[in-house]
Amino acid sequence: MTDPIADFLTRIRNAQMAKSKVVEIPSSNMKKSITKILYDNGYILNYKFDDEKDKGIIKIALKYNLQTKQPVSKN
Repeated sequence: MTDPIADFLTRIRNAQMAKSKVVEIPSSNMKKSITKILYDNGYILNYKFDDEKDKGIIKIALKYNLQTKQPVSKN
């Protein structure tokens, strides 16, 4: 993987296109910071950092518009 930020955003975008409720992404400090920014700005519903395993995972609950069922990030 050459660009971890692009991979992070692509995983979120692909999960939204598939109408998934939650997406799991390999963790890093940079990705944790981006996740917090997305949450603070209302683009995701919630998140959890699961660092119990050898490699940490970020679990992101995606946010959709209730009327249109479209991802909030597209509005």
